[in-house]
Amino acid sequence: MKQTNKDIITNKFNSKGKWALVVGDVMLDKYIFGEVNRTSPEAPVPVVEKKSESFRMGGAANVAANLIGLGIKTVLSGVVGNDQNGEALKRLLKKNTIGQKGLIKSTLSTTTKTRIIAGHQQIVRVDDEDTNISLSANQIKKILNLINKKPSIIILSDYAKGFLTENLTQKIIKQAKKINIPILVDPKGNDIKKYAGASILTPNKKEAFILSNLVEPDEDLLEKQLKKICIKFDIENIAMTQGDQGIKLVSSRKIDVIPATKLKKVFDVSGAGDTVIATLAAGLIGKLTTHKSLELANIAAGVAIGKVGTVAIEGHEIINEIDMEQTLQIHKIISFNKLDGLLKNLRAKDLKIGFTNGCFDILHAGHVTYLEQAKNNIDFLILGLNSDSSVKKIKGDKRPIINQEDRARVLSSLEAVDAVIIFDEETPIKLIQRIKPNFLIKGSDYKLTEVVGHKEVTKWGGKVKLIELLAGRSSSNIIKDIN
Repeated sequence: MKQTNKDIITNKFNSKGKWALVVGDVMLDKYIFGEVNRTSPEAPVPVVEKKSESFRMGGAANVAANLIGLGIKTVLSGVVGNDQNGEALKRLLKKNTIGQKGLIKSTLSTTTKTRIIAGHQQIVRVDDEDTNISLSANQIKKILNLINKKPSIIILSDYAKGFLTENLTQKIIKQAKKINIPILVDPKGNDIKKYAGASILTPNKKEAFILSNLVEPDEDLLEKQLKKICIKFDIENIAMTQGDQGIKLVSSRKIDVIPATKLKKVFDVSGAGDTVIATLAAGLIGKLTTHKSLELANIAAGVAIGKVGTVAIEGHEIINEIDMEQTLQIHKIISFNKLDGLLKNLRAKDLKIGFTNGCFDILHAGHVTYLEQAKNNIDFLILGLNSDSSVKKIKGDKRPIINQEDRARVLSSLEAVDAVIIFDEETPIKLIQRIKPNFLIKGSDYKLTEVVGHKEVTKWGGKVKLIELLAGRSSSNIIKDIN
């Protein structure tokens, strides 16, 4: 039986006996969390009252942490200073069972990024770094010896902090190619020669423009340049991340787009690129195609940006996302017994839930326009659909014209509608009380006080949203014209 992506993740990407080598700029991420309640009398800046602080792995170390979270044994290679931040970083690596055989001790300070965060908002970032890295011949040999131990895949995590020079990068790539080890690169800067011969590059769109030496944001020209780069510099693929537009996979022959997952509440994009390249690597280790691996990477990135700060993902989080995506994409028509689980997942992501309801008998342009406007500024729109019996109570025995199953099926095909649930009562008040939406939405033919559930919604801090309707469009009018 063919394994699904979910099966492969559950089995830790089939990684038994396999391991990954991550080489690059190792960092420590320090977070100071607090609250802002006043402005400083000394200068027009906020005063952050510190509540807590935490240390996390950053840069190449975060790539390694993501691989560990996905069940891939990982060894890390990079420079760590002989200082307190270096010791803190090594403790985190040990705690997360990340191999440290490739670490090189240095008299330079450990690259450290300190972020001060109030609520979910980053106030300022302070960087402590020294990019004057110079490796000895023995230190370079130490790194190359790790390649001779035959890792299943190699990731070069370049943050332009001075470790991955063109000389070192090319030695690693050439040695890896001799023994057929795939090599993935998260690039920085415009020195494309540095990455010649790599299997896959994973720049974001801004980095791709820089790599291509393009100033104007011309996407057609960018695609052409990326294709040329693949040919000229012997690069198999360039997987360009594009945020909510997904990932564009470019080779010398073709371009493919892997769409992003829809349900994303963005708290922090820190480390999202690390998550993408780690998940891509894990997928390739699990014998997935590049395209399938990038599908998983997109899902993983959606998890990563929903967290505050640099936090590695874990395999079970991707599985949860796959389950939810399948539920929403294949089964938009949901039953009452699945409603609570859906709501729990939506609230865990801190998504804005909207609710509207109606008969939607004979779907027309007015309905579609209304639902599109209803979805504006809302993450997830639930549509309560009156059942056939409740429509008869409201509109008489000759209605509905279209049965509830067919009405639900057509509505579920609309992009603006995220879920459809059929209810029997004349009003949706019980459903509203169960869902507790952030926004209760109706047409502008109602007054706010006439909207069923308006009192209840305001009690839990929600709002009523009235949508302007297209004039002259209604199912009743269409039926009259037909008759």
